Formats: sequence, C-alpha cells, structure tokens
Amino acid sequence: MTVTIVGSQLGDEGKGALVDRWGGDADVVVRYQGGDNAGHTVVEGGEEYKLSLVPSGAVRGTVGVLGNGCVVNPRTLFEEIDALRKRGLDPDVRVARRAHVILPYHRVLDGIEEAGKAEDDSGVEVGTTGRGIGPTYEDKAGRRGIRIGDLLDPEVLRDRLEYVVAHQRAVAEEVYGLDVDESEHADAFDVDALHEEFAGVGERLAADGMTVNCSDFLYNRHAAGDRILFEGAQGTSIDIDHGNYPFVTSSNPTAGGAAVGSGLGVTTVGAGEVVGIVKAYLSRVGSGPLPTELDGDADEEALADEIREKGGEFGTVTGRPRRIGWLDLPMLRHAARVSGFTGVAINHVDVLADLPELQVCVGYELDGERIDTVPTTTERWERCEPVYREFDTWETVDWAAVAETGYDALPEATREYVEFVAEEVDAAVYAVGVGPDREETIELVNPFDE
Repeated sequence: MTVTIVGSQLGDEGKGALVDRWGGDADVVVRYQGGDNAGHTVVEGGEEYKLSLVPSGAVRGTVGVLGNGCVVNPRTLFEEIDALRKRGLDPDVRVARRAHVILPYHRVLDGIEEAGKAEDDSGVEVGTTGRGIGPTYEDKAGRRGIRIGDLLDPEVLRDRLEYVVAHQRAVAEEVYGLDVDESEHADAFDVDALHEEFAGVGERLAADGMTVNCSDFLYNRHAAGDRILFEGAQGTSIDIDHGNYPFVTSSNPTAGGAAVGSGLGVTTVGAGEVVGIVKAYLSRVGSGPLPTELDGDADEEALADEIREKGGEFGTVTGRPRRIGWLDLPMLRHAARVSGFTGVAINHVDVLADLPELQVCVGYELDGERIDTVPTTTERWERCEPVYREFDTWETVDWAAVAETGYDALPEATREYVEFVAEEVDAAVYAVGVGPDREETIELVNPFDE
C-alpha cells in the first residue's frame, strides 16, 4: 500500500500535519524531491518541530528516506538529526546514494544569480530561498553533479570536485564578476577544503549506515508488505513542469515525481492513494502571479493581515511574510488533474472564522473568455481576472472540541465550504484541519484503510 501526499497550491498547505498523522500508520516515509528549502512544521502535544529536510515522519518514529529526486545539504541534515536527538527522539533517516549533494558553492551561486536578476530589468527574480537548490539541480541536469554515493569514495569525490569546482569558479568570476579569492566565499570554491569536509560527511553517512540504493530498498520494503507514504515538498503551482514557470521550484512536487524521485515503479505508486492537501485560502512566498491576492485597498490589506497573523503565514525556512489570497479553484482543478487526487484534506478552516466576508474564485475571465483552469503561460495567468462566488462566513468555535467530536460538529457554513471544494475537484474529503496539532485534524478517511 502506498499513499502520496501532494501540495495542491503553492506550498505551505499544511502537508506536514497530515504526513505526521498518517505517517504513524506507515512503515516508511519518503521525501521524493526538493531540498532544505521545503520547510514544514509538525506540532505534537503542543511541541513544535520545524524541519526543512528530514521527512516529517521522523517525529513518529518511522523510517525516513530522502529519495534520489532530492538534493541534500549534509550540514542541514546532520543539524536536524542532532537537534531531534537532543529533544529525545531517535530519527532513522536513510539517504539515496543517487541523490545529489548541495555544496557551499551552490548557495553562493544561488545568491549572486538572484541578486543579478533583481538588478537587471530583463531578468526574472523568482524569490528563491537562497539555499542552492536550483544550482544543484542545474548541475544534476548538466551531468556534473556530486551524488551522495560519491561522498563514500574519497578518490571519486576528489575527481568530481576537481572538475565541477573549476567550472563553478569560472561561472562566478566570468559571468557574475565575483573575485572568488578576495571574497568571503573563497572556501566554497576551495577543492581541498571541500574534499576534507565532504569526505568526512561520507564517513559519517557510512558509519551510521544511512545510505541506501533507494529503488532496491523501497522495492524490498514494499514486497515485504510495508506501508509507504510519499511526502511531496512545495506545491503543484511551483512544479518545474506544471507550475507557473519561471516562478517555480526546480523539481516535481506533483504525484508523478514520487515514482521518478524514489525509484519505486509508477504502477506501484499509481495503484495507491494520492491525497491533495488544500489550504482553505491561498498564501505564497516569493514572486509570481496570484490572481486572488488581497492587495488592493486598505480593507483588503487589513483582511490579508488578519489572515496572515491568524494563520502564522510566515515562511518556515525564511521567515518572510507570505502573500495572501482567496481560495483559487482553477488552481485546484489543475492540481487534481495533474496528480489524479483520490482524496483531499482541507486545512486551516479555523483561520477563516470571524472574517467580514468570504470569497472563492470559481473561474477566470481572460480576454473575454471564461476559463476553469490555469493557463499554460505565466503571462496569460497574470492577465486573468478572478470570478468570485461569495460564501457564508462562520464564527470561531472551540476547535479542539470540534476535532474531538468529528466532522458533524463543524459549523454548517464550514461544511458547505469544504464540500463545495471537494466536489469541484472530484475527490472525497479525507480530512479537515482546524488547527496545527495532529489532534486538531478531523479524519474522515484514513487512506491506508482504503
């Protein structure tokens, strides 16, 4: 049995809470793409765990796997594992030997490239986290990347570094005008320093038995009857192929990425459940179109501020305040079609309580035509005018008591809102989130029981 968790919007939908909840029924939780730009917060018993790389299931004691589709910053990996151990947990994390490594020069290049785009009117400033994700995937596609398996052999690692560092130094100096040796980033391009640090990383990975042939490992676990949960990072609308390019991440958060990014066959992944996680409104960190954004007059800005504060809408990794908008059904329809949702979990309905109004975008007007899904180009999406439907609002209730009682205890207006969204994406409601804690999720269906 497999379950794949997919963000249906722009990331930050509250996937961590569902991965944490259903991860307790899984034997293995697999991150299949992304890197330490993918912050997620898990709350258990009032304890808050902020993770950016370690799979969320680590809090529940399941085996966590970083698949071959991930890019791994070993510094972050060890920091998070050590921090969890200090809090009394014992995370069992495995890393695919085919996963690519984020090295210090990737972060330098990420920063100077984004700065260059900001200064050049012809460039597109994406608003990256500066964590080196994009440059690492560029090296992967350019066949000059360094993989986890390379760290296990010092001679191979030295050969790889000799080639790629010369290339990246030339890019930094000749394209971006950085005087590497005179800059604060000199060590990031020093082959000897990099070799010493990352050969040491390889030694720790080997000593702790952390590396795996991911495809083989998961095949054998699945064949033995283990339940596997796939955890997607970010969301559909920033998928490199299916999102609003170029304002996207560098990997595939959609369900198809689970097979490619883990090495477990598509017929195995596709035979399981695919649950789309929906935030009851929209939030976004970074640039790009957001047709339903609340950024107009003073009333809209005040409404955005209220939602932002109530929802804690600040980036887990960056701390940046997120942009806020009404729920966008064309975006959800696109996500459901791309990933093939069998169910949805709708989070943060508590944040919408006590609002003076509640709107949902049910379609777009574009060049005089009504459309029901996201256009293929960012330029066309930017011209879309949202068509809204107004919904009844609801008041704040004792959400903890509602979560304990069950779905029928939700305010009637909340249930109407949730059921309308599920019907529009042709998927059953599996869960409704009324707070950040695992126990503040109303579960209607456990996908592992389907």
